[in-house]
Amino acid sequence: MSSIGLLIVLAFYVSMLFYIAHWAEKKSHSKWTNNAYIYSFSLAVYCSAWTYYGSIGVAATFGLSYLTIYIGPIIIIPTWMIILKKIIRISRVNKITSIADFISLRYGNSRFLGALVTLVCIFGILPYIALQLKSISDTFNIVTRTQSSTNIFSDTTTYVCLALALFASYYGTKYVDASEKRRGIVTAVAIESILKLVFFIIIGSYVTFFVFDGFDDIYEKAALLENFAQKNTIGGLSEGLNWFFLCVLSMFAIFLLPRQFHTSIVENNKEKHIQTAIWLFPLYLLLFNVFVYPIAWGGNILFEGQQLNADTYSLLIPQYFDNKFLTVMVFLGGFSAAISMIIVSSISLATMLSNNLLIPYGFVGSLQDVSEEKNSKRIVLSRKIGIFLLILFAYAIYRGFVLDYSLVSIGLVSFVVIAQLAPAFFGAIFWRRGSKKGAVTGIILGFLVCLYTILIPYAIGVTKSSSTFIQEGPWGFTMLKPFEIFGLNYLDPIPHAFFWSMLLNVMSYLAVSVSFKGNYRERNYAEMFIDIDKYITNHENAFVWKGIAYVSDIQKVLKRFLGEARTARALAIFNLKYNVDKNNNTADAKFIKFAENLLTGHIGTASAKILIASVIKEDKISLPEVLRILEESKENLIINKKLTDTSRELQTISEQLKDANIKLVNKDIQKDEFLDTVTHELRTPITAIRAASEILHDDDDIPLEMRKQFLKSIITESDRLNRLIDKILDLEKFETGKQKLYLSKNNILKTISNTLTPLQQLIKNKNITVVFDPDSDEIKAFYDEERIIQVIQNLISNAIKFCSASSGKITITVTEEQQNVVVKIYNNGNEIKAEDRESIFDKFYQSRDQNVKKPIGSGLGLAICKQIIELHKGKIWTEKTTAGATFIFTLPNYNTKENSPL
Repeated sequence: MSSIGLLIVLAFYVSMLFYIAHWAEKKSHSKWTNNAYIYSFSLAVYCSAWTYYGSIGVAATFGLSYLTIYIGPIIIIPTWMIILKKIIRISRVNKITSIADFISLRYGNSRFLGALVTLVCIFGILPYIALQLKSISDTFNIVTRTQSSTNIFSDTTTYVCLALALFASYYGTKYVDASEKRRGIVTAVAIESILKLVFFIIIGSYVTFFVFDGFDDIYEKAALLENFAQKNTIGGLSEGLNWFFLCVLSMFAIFLLPRQFHTSIVENNKEKHIQTAIWLFPLYLLLFNVFVYPIAWGGNILFEGQQLNADTYSLLIPQYFDNKFLTVMVFLGGFSAAISMIIVSSISLATMLSNNLLIPYGFVGSLQDVSEEKNSKRIVLSRKIGIFLLILFAYAIYRGFVLDYSLVSIGLVSFVVIAQLAPAFFGAIFWRRGSKKGAVTGIILGFLVCLYTILIPYAIGVTKSSSTFIQEGPWGFTMLKPFEIFGLNYLDPIPHAFFWSMLLNVMSYLAVSVSFKGNYRERNYAEMFIDIDKYITNHENAFVWKGIAYVSDIQKVLKRFLGEARTARALAIFNLKYNVDKNNNTADAKFIKFAENLLTGHIGTASAKILIASVIKEDKISLPEVLRILEESKENLIINKKLTDTSRELQTISEQLKDANIKLVNKDIQKDEFLDTVTHELRTPITAIRAASEILHDDDDIPLEMRKQFLKSIITESDRLNRLIDKILDLEKFETGKQKLYLSKNNILKTISNTLTPLQQLIKNKNITVVFDPDSDEIKAFYDEERIIQVIQNLISNAIKFCSASSGKITITVTEEQQNVVVKIYNNGNEIKAEDRESIFDKFYQSRDQNVKKPIGSGLGLAICKQIIELHKGKIWTEKTTAGATFIFTLPNYNTKENSPL
């Protein structure tokens, strides 16, 4: 493909990224840009051009050792639920914006340590950015079949650098507060991560299933190549140690690389997104490696005997078969991998450069006396310049040093340099005794070892065997050969440098920290970092400070960076959170910490400390006093938590008691009414019986017909009395579980007809129309027929009782469903009120919706109906209707297997 054509494709591709980033910035709160999947895919910025191209080169040249770069992260990622969550919480409450801020804040807000970490990151990452530029340049030349130009103005990489610098400086510096989320950058990186994976899988599938006949075919043909077996085994003890150190190295990288810290910590919106990342990100890495081996060894088979760069096999293979579309597609995937790393790394490095070098060691003093608008412009400008300078230096390294090296070799050098932050970083969150002196000593000594064992040799050129420094050691001391210190000759250069640098780094960090105690600030932040879960809601309470400070002085500093409105809003939130009188003039430790946090996002932890310290007078605090204050703080937090929990429990119990009391009062009222009704109902038949009996006893001359009438009245009232007693006994049996059911297969339609027969005369007397016209002759259900007759009789009797006096109507319908048989009994009387629908089945309840002075009946009928239906595993309820009342109950359908007794 021609250079002009490929440049047009690249211009279109970069324009698409600009559009995605612009759209995501506008939709920053949309579920499409703020979700766990975008977060997880943005973490794949770890897979740079080194992953996309370099792992193929390693697999083709050295075999399985390429896996170490992925095994380490996959092993350590499950711990993210503990470690990463802890780091995110620390960073969120302290407004931390970079790994330099994180480490420097933990060790007493040290300006020097922040600058040291920044320099280590710059030394480690600039060569890494340079290798991304190398990959873009090399692959561009392969696709266009051109040679790399020595003239920077005719070198395509020059213009790519400028485009990336513009993109990163625009979207990476939109906010003065570096802790603000950059949804545009993150979304663009996530989309690029998806694209590069898809493109890699496509080229892998093409090589495996179109160029060759599957995995087995590639393996069989590759097995015939020279040294295949030796390259594809771990080997002996020495190779095993190399693997081990490379896995540990990649474990550290997934936490410590500035771009990984930025995407996983600074850009994290919700902690719960980690739950998705711990499975999706390892899955992403695994998918990326499915086709590394086929492409690598497929290239070895196709290009056997040719001196080609194995890193570029994924481009050379489709080009070999003249497949221009696949060649360009693979190039775009590699381009995506490279620019994602360059953009995120340059943003994070520029933030560190600004907040930990330029501002604290440059113009922090001049920021104190200018307006908020001018301060913001200067801070943003410093970051824009930082991004341009970093990419420019990376370009210079690319032109001067990395052209002769493979992608993997440069990438691993960067990993070793960045790994020097590991003891101070992990000690910051797990070891209280770790001190600033220990961290500084460890990082410096570890970096010097890196400088000696890999940086200088790689700058000289490891391929230049004539170098006496590399071959014989300095001044001929063979025991100090940079690749074989003290005769350790069974480790490769990268694991060798990692081993010695980490050994000296860790030992010095531990020894110095134990020997020299840190000051009170270090111990204070150690407690706040390690016990973040205790202080996360009120972390300002754990900050130890003593001295004289005034709110007005600190407020003036805040206004120069936040502006009037934001400062006023922040102070209002603080006063509300800690119940502080807004007229209070003096500042305490909580307010000092709060003010430092507000400034940290703008100018970094070290500069925030410097500016606040310039307007306050701090007194020295002894270490024992710090420990005492911290212990008191812990106790107060524990007590407050217990009091809060107890208060909530008491409130819950109080509400439950209140509800129970209301229910008891209602039940008591209902019970009184029930007893009053039952007494009345009992007294009425007894009175009638007594009156008739007395007449019969006292008067012997009563005519026979009248005597029969009195005797009939006695019998009727006795039956009434008996029915009432039966209801009370029935209810008692149901509630105590003594009542038994005798279930059998029955026809519910026949049961309803049999129930209606003895009620016909009463229905006729009241001029009520009963509609019961089922569609079939038989609907089977499974029930105790005697008890269901009792239910139907009760419901129809109620319907008769409450029907419309002028034109009463009762409608009975039966429906057969899959699991149940549903019976509905409707009457056109008074509607049941909403508040009565649930309570109407209570045993002490009588509806107030009766148009008579005294409620009719004892209030037991519906309660008994409910008990009977529920014993049948059915339900009974009332349905809302526009007029009248509908009662519905269900019974198990006999025809379903689970309900059948067979």
